[in-house]
Amino acid sequence: MARVAILLGGNTGEVKRTLQQAQRLINDRIGAVMRCSHRYESEPWGFRAADPFFNQALEVSTDLAPHEVLDACLSIEEELGRNRAAEQIERAATGAPYASRPIDIDLIFYGSEVIDDERLQIPHPRMAERAFVLTPLAEIMRSFRHPVSGLTVGELLAALREPEKTPAR
Repeated sequence: MARVAILLGGNTGEVKRTLQQAQRLINDRIGAVMRCSHRYESEPWGFRAADPFFNQALEVSTDLAPHEVLDACLSIEEELGRNRAAEQIERAATGAPYASRPIDIDLIFYGSEVIDDERLQIPHPRMAERAFVLTPLAEIMRSFRHPVSGLTVGELLAALREPEKTPAR
């Protein structure tokens, strides 16, 4: 059994209901949801949108291989209304790197494995830059160590929240 960290998010439609549905489908198709964080509201990251995002972290116990977890997550996203083709059109029109969506399911950790191939990067490559990932994740996995940096999720969150130091003049 692998200990998997998954982040749910979305900002269009009935987001809270969609996150609940995603959690049920993950429990049914990927593995037992052992812990889940509260839902956190955050501003869109990397683009402008009318609606805020809601994010929630899950810790899941699974027998599936990493790429099987990824495929299940993508299938659940599509079933819950995510349309990547429409997002691509919106990104092209706005020039923004991201777009609003009803659901986003990201695989953050798969145990302590490190995977970097054309389909999957684990740990998630931008997690340490994103409070909307680290805040809910720290609620349920604060002491889990990032397999590359060696820092705990709590330490990553604290580092992100530290104010930038201005050089002395």
